Amino acid sequence: MRRVLTILILALCLPAVLRAQIDSTRVAGLDSLLTQFYAAMELEDVDTKNAEADFLIRTCIDSLLRQHVALSVFDHYMESRVMGEEAVAIHVYDEWFEPGKVSFQGELDRMDAEVFVKFNRNSLIGMDAPRDTLLKPCGGRELMPAAGRTALIFFYDTHCAKCRLEFSVLPAVLSEADFKLNLYLVYNGSDKESWKSFRRQLRIRNKNVRVIHLWDPELESGYQFDYAVYATPRVFLVEPGGMIIGRRLEMENVRELLPVAGAIQKTYDKYK
Repeated sequence: MRRVLTILILALCLPAVLRAQIDSTRVAGLDSLLTQFYAAMELEDVDTKNAEADFLIRTCIDSLLRQHVALSVFDHYMESRVMGEEAVAIHVYDEWFEPGKVSFQGELDRMDAEVFVKFNRNSLIGMDAPRDTLLKPCGGRELMPAAGRTALIFFYDTHCAKCRLEFSVLPAVLSEADFKLNLYLVYNGSDKESWKSFRRQLRIRNKNVRVIHLWDPELESGYQFDYAVYATPRVFLVEPGGMIIGRRLEMENVRELLPVAGAIQKTYDKYK
């Protein structure tokens, strides 16, 4: 990692990189080095990635180059499919863009970044899961997630093709859960008949899994903001103490995390 970073910094310091605007040939090489940097950092923890990103941006003396690198780092981690890396994008926004040390290229870009940060800030890995009260099918209310039980929270829409694909493998994945788990299925729409039809079709046969159907057709709870539900599906895994241990999951990720979640739940039950 350090060797790649050193090579990158040397490239950044070349005086020919910047004139009135960034030279496209030089930028192509720089972007290639940045790609290597991201790959080298992939297995590091978020704190290390934050520190290295800060060092990388700080090394850029020229404002145009600093902007180019900061935007690259922000965009990479904002769009990353590696679970938890979006926290780096939020750190870069807070450290460099929000105080005005680096600017976005336009007002629309700034607004898009602000929305991303605002919606994702409250549900990062390692944070306490937001607790929202939603409506049950019968009209009662339930606080989600409940303390003391592992929670898998699945935000979906009945017309979402990716949601249907994930639901097709969900029962098989959860059949492997040998510990108590609350499955919160939160309908993101307002079509009561469509929601009713969906509930009839889904069957989870594992007795360890409590299935809880919820919705909020009047958007009163604020779950969309709390859990960054601006698209579906959105899937979170929360340990019994209330900490988020998985976000933006797909079913394959859930399958991989179940043994970890089970170990945490069994330890919690033993010492509670």
